[in-house]
Amino acid sequence: MADAQVKVPRARRWQPIAVRVVSFLVIAAVIGGVLNRVAASMDRNARPAGFGRGVVQGALMPMSLPNLLAGRDITIYSANNTGVPYKIGYTTGVNACGALFFGIVFWRFSKLRRPAIQPKSASNVPLQD
Repeated sequence: MADAQVKVPRARRWQPIAVRVVSFLVIAAVIGGVLNRVAASMDRNARPAGFGRGVVQGALMPMSLPNLLAGRDITIYSANNTGVPYKIGYTTGVNACGALFFGIVFWRFSKLRRPAIQPKSASNVPLQD
């Protein structure tokens, strides 16, 4: 018995892709705006950057690439820092952000590769005595 395939009009196939692209651009713009405000507020602080600021700057560093490509100068590492505690915080922030991003990406790919479990139909179930 052949399953009937439903053909979706072309306009409807492109709608989900357009919604995803627009959503991605809006989220990227919001993240960029937040990043600019956080970087500006950190630059105004005259105290040396410590562990906490290192974690925040380390976590925001990967997200600064779009701003840097657009030609905006963003501070991604404080020259005025406390030394080893700041560097440990910065490294922790970069690694945590990378683990979160790549963890989500690899989880999604593994979910796509995993075959869907098909429920057993009555014709596939062996008869029991």
